[in-house]
Amino acid sequence: MSENLPRTLVPRVPERNLGRFRENEGHEKLNSWEVFETPSHSLEVLKEAAEYLKTKDVPVAFPTETVYGLGADATRSAAVKGIYAAKGRPSDNPLIIHISDLEMLRSLLTPEKSTSNGTANGGHDPIPEIYKPLIDKFWPGPLTILLPNPTPSRLAPEVTAGLKTFGVRMPNSPLALSLIKLTGAPLAAPSANASTKPSPTTAGHVLEDLYGRIDLILDGGPCLVGVESTVVDGLCDPPVILRPGGVSIDELRCCAGWEKVEKGYKDHSETGKSTPRAPGMKYKHYSPKAKVILYEAAFEKGRDGIQIDDIEDLVRDREAQQIPVSKGGPLRVGIIRTRHWKPAAGLRCSNLKRWVREESQEADELYVQEGEFHDTTSGATVGKLLDVSIGEDTRSIAQGLFSALRELDKRDADIIFVEGIVDDEDIGAAVMNRLRKAASRIRS
Repeated sequence: MSENLPRTLVPRVPERNLGRFRENEGHEKLNSWEVFETPSHSLEVLKEAAEYLKTKDVPVAFPTETVYGLGADATRSAAVKGIYAAKGRPSDNPLIIHISDLEMLRSLLTPEKSTSNGTANGGHDPIPEIYKPLIDKFWPGPLTILLPNPTPSRLAPEVTAGLKTFGVRMPNSPLALSLIKLTGAPLAAPSANASTKPSPTTAGHVLEDLYGRIDLILDGGPCLVGVESTVVDGLCDPPVILRPGGVSIDELRCCAGWEKVEKGYKDHSETGKSTPRAPGMKYKHYSPKAKVILYEAAFEKGRDGIQIDDIEDLVRDREAQQIPVSKGGPLRVGIIRTRHWKPAAGLRCSNLKRWVREESQEADELYVQEGEFHDTTSGATVGKLLDVSIGEDTRSIAQGLFSALRELDKRDADIIFVEGIVDDEDIGAAVMNRLRKAASRIRS
C-alpha cells in the first residue's frame, strides 16, 4: 500500500472463486483452506490487504457473513491496540479471533514455544471434544467458542483483556477466509463500527463510522446474517450461551453434549469492575443517536401500534428539551416495523410516500416511507414521520435491523419506535437482545 494514497480506500471485492477447503471427512474437512491462485482483481486486492495486516498497526475492515469486522494480526500487540484506538473501545472488552482452518486453531491451543501441533504430529488433539459436534455442524459459520489460552500464548495479551480464555470462530465467507489465510495469522476482529454504535452490515456503514480512522475497507457487499455470532462456553457444566447470535439455542441443543445448554447472558449491559467473558456483555452497544422505545412483541399483547401516551410524552420531552434535536425544525419520529404494525403504526398520518435515495448515494433495499403525523384531536401537524419495514421473517428482520437503526439516525430521527418480535425462535433471541440493549425505554 502506498503511503501517499488517500485515507480509507474502499475497493470492491467480489467473493466468487477465492478458495475452498480441501476434501476431508467430518470436521477434518476444515483442516486447511486453500486460496485459488488464479489471476483476478479480488485476489490482488486481498494480497495487498494481507501484506498491510502483516506490516502495519492500523486495522483493516472486511466483511463476514454476520457483520463487517475490524481486523488486525492477533499475535501482534501494536496491531491489536490499533483496533481499540480506531473504535474507541474499552481495553477490558475482549476480542474474538477469526481463523481460516483447524490447523491455525490447533496452533493457538499449543504453547508458543511448543513444536507440537496436536494431530498434525500424531499427538493429542488440543481441540476439546465438547466442541467437535459444534464445529462439525456450524463451522464455518456464526458461532464463537471459548477456549483455554495456553501459557505462553501466541496471542497478544490485549486480545483476551486479561482472561485465561479466548473466543474464536471460523467465518463463513470466502473473502474473510482467504484474507486470513493470505495473512498467515489469526485476525482479531470485533465489529467495524465506532464503539457503542449499531454494528455495520455494509461497507458504507463502516465508512460512516471510521472514515479517516482506518486506511482500508474491503467491500464484499451486504452481510447475509446481520447480527453477530453466538458465543458459547463449553468449558463449564452445563455449557452456557454468553451472547445470542446467528445460531439459536434450539440448534445448539441438537448437538451431542449440548442438550442442556443454558442462557448465560442478560439483555442489558452489565456493570461492575469485572472483565466481561464475551463481547457485548458489559458495555452499551448497538445504540443509535436517537432515543429508542421498544415494544416487546406488541401484537401478541393486543397492541397493533404506538400508544398515544407515548406520543404525548414525546411532545412533552421535546418541549422540555429532553430530546436533542439535530437540525431543528419539526419533531422527527422514526418507526421500525416487523410483522404486524401497519404503515405509520396507528398514528394519524398524511402524505406517506416512499423515500427514494439520490443516485449518488448507496443503494438501499429498506422500504422507507416519509410523511407527516397529526394530533388525533385537533388534526394539527405534530412532526415528520420516517417509517421503515424490515420484513416479517426473523432472518430478514435480523439482516435489516442495524441498517434500519443507522438509516433513521442518518435522517435525523429524534426518537425511534421499534416493533419487537417473539424471542423464542430461530435468531429472534439475538434480535431482541440487541434491541433491548439499544432501547431507552421498553414497553411490555
